[in-house]
Amino acid sequence: MKENVLDVLMYLFENYFYDEPEEQPDRASMEENLHEAGFSNGEIDKAFDWLDGLAEQRYQPDFKMYTDQPIRIFVDAEITRLDTTCRDFLMFLFNSGILDAQRRELVLDRLMALESDEINLEDVKWVVLMVLFNQPGQEANYAWMEDLMFDTEQDYRH
Repeated sequence: MKENVLDVLMYLFENYFYDEPEEQPDRASMEENLHEAGFSNGEIDKAFDWLDGLAEQRYQPDFKMYTDQPIRIFVDAEITRLDTTCRDFLMFLFNSGILDAQRRELVLDRLMALESDEINLEDVKWVVLMVLFNQPGQEANYAWMEDLMFDTEQDYRH
């Protein structure tokens, strides 16, 4: 049985959201399919809560951050759960213009919402991809990130 919320999210993304079908299935039918795929009720509920949290933040107006501040200080909880490679990758995406300050914070919020003790680089990439997919006007950044998902030879130090 699969136990990870991110596994449920990736399954949903790959099977329901990625190709943007003309008609989205209802939550009950998606839950039924997730059960058939072997996911537990608890992980399914957490995944839908995670998606609800992402959707709530989608419609918040852009907030202005101090863009002249070159440094993002990670808090202890982020440092504990995101290793140096993950943090470097997020800074790489920010410095490359793929994530602006608001979307970087949204990615961090969604990573912390995973409730996983340890988050690896692949987890970060999937969350970034899901966040960009959910954000209007981010199609080019999403496409760039999608291409990057399959490139394992990158150096993300900033």
